Amino acid sequence: MSIKITGVGSYIPNKVEKNSDFQKHEFLYEDGTAFSQSNTVIIEKFKSITGIHERRYIHQELNNSDIAFLAANKAIEDAKINPEEFDYIIVAHNYGDVLHNDLQSDTVPSLATRVKHKLRIKNPKCVAYDILFGCPGWVEAVIQANAFIKSGLAKKCLVIGSETLSRVVDKHDRDSMIYSDGAGATVIEASNEEGGILAHESATYSFEEANFIFFGKSNKLDAADERKYIKMHGRKIYEFALSHVPNAMKSCLEKSGRSIGELKKILIHQANEKMDEAIVKRFYKLYGTTPPEGIMPMSINKLGNSSVATVPTLLDLVLKGKMEGQKLEKGDVVILASVGAGMNINAIVYQF
Repeated sequence: MSIKITGVGSYIPNKVEKNSDFQKHEFLYEDGTAFSQSNTVIIEKFKSITGIHERRYIHQELNNSDIAFLAANKAIEDAKINPEEFDYIIVAHNYGDVLHNDLQSDTVPSLATRVKHKLRIKNPKCVAYDILFGCPGWVEAVIQANAFIKSGLAKKCLVIGSETLSRVVDKHDRDSMIYSDGAGATVIEASNEEGGILAHESATYSFEEANFIFFGKSNKLDAADERKYIKMHGRKIYEFALSHVPNAMKSCLEKSGRSIGELKKILIHQANEKMDEAIVKRFYKLYGTTPPEGIMPMSINKLGNSSVATVPTLLDLVLKGKMEGQKLEKGDVVILASVGAGMNINAIVYQF
């Protein structure tokens, strides 16, 4: 028995937020002081480092659980299964449902319960729950679904990564330009075919790294409300990722019994173009070689960083032939990998 992805779907918002839309923002340092450079210079430097030209935001009337449901519907249609057959629905996110211009995150009931309700699933034995694991949440949820199926506790699982970071960004923080919204969903089930999930690796570094990504106050110290926003120590995250992610990927590949030469694609969390390129270069350097051209599909330039949604939406785009020059065929071996708040790292070696 193998455990395979049998359906994929995504929701990519159609509201485009371009870099030029940030020209009128008042960017401030953490201490509230203004940058000496113009916004034009700040935005150009940002683009050269992250690779982001634009990102996607949801419309005001939508919420995180809504787009999770929309992605789930597409994955269910792709898998051609009856949703009543799901044993588990696992939704990875970080901030729950945050209404437009609201101060609070809403996580009761869970987003997974809300998705199950929207799907109109009656089966009470379909267990719905959320996972909070930073940006690697969707990958970790797939690992959990794999464990449920391997143990005999489940046959079919719906795994979703969905986030609306546009609702928790500080417009006075230049890092706000990184974040975006989106949702990706997958149907995971037992199969008689070869391949599927071959190995996985997870780790949490919290002794010194726990607060590299955190929830903090606005950089505008005299802001009228007490709202908190997603914040990060970018340089520390960059150094952490380069130190640990390549080794986790190598460990996972070795567990799978596959060689570096068999690897067709690396679908990595779309966090920062330069950082992702550096991670993959360092990973291949561990094998004394360099990355083949086209090994790492990238969507961050147009979609931004949608946290838990980046890997499943990227997977959907590649599998559906929506990324120029990128495709996956039966038998191809890939690595799915992510890094994020926690600080958490994970990877999966998967064969289609």
